[in-house]
Amino acid sequence: MSSLLAAVLLLPAAAASAQGVPGGIERGSREGERAAGPVGGIVGGAIGGVVGGVNGILGIDQRPRFHSYVVERHHPSYAYDGDVRVGSDLPGDGVTYYDVPQEYGVRDYRYTIVNGRTVLVDPRTHRIVEIVE
Repeated sequence: MSSLLAAVLLLPAAAASAQGVPGGIERGSREGERAAGPVGGIVGGAIGGVVGGVNGILGIDQRPRFHSYVVERHHPSYAYDGDVRVGSDLPGDGVTYYDVPQEYGVRDYRYTIVNGRTVLVDPRTHRIVEIVE
């Protein structure tokens, strides 16, 4: 039981460096299971998902720097008729998606500018996964 308590207390720090909710769940679950077995994996996954969701895909401290990076590139903004929000699906044609530099640690997503706002997008679905402001 003490190892479960230790896992629960240490997981937020471990999960904080994961990438968003999916990364937080994965890492929290792995660390929790290692520390406290299957129950620790369940608890760790839940805590890791919460921490990952709070941090977002880009860490809180990375957002201003990444936003400045994008502004300096002067990419054109795509005019979108729908709501620019997490979960919106952008069209596959007409939108230019750009690679996120490796220094930001975002491997599975691309970025674009929509209605003047920087967004991270899942390149497989064209779904907005984070708005960077």
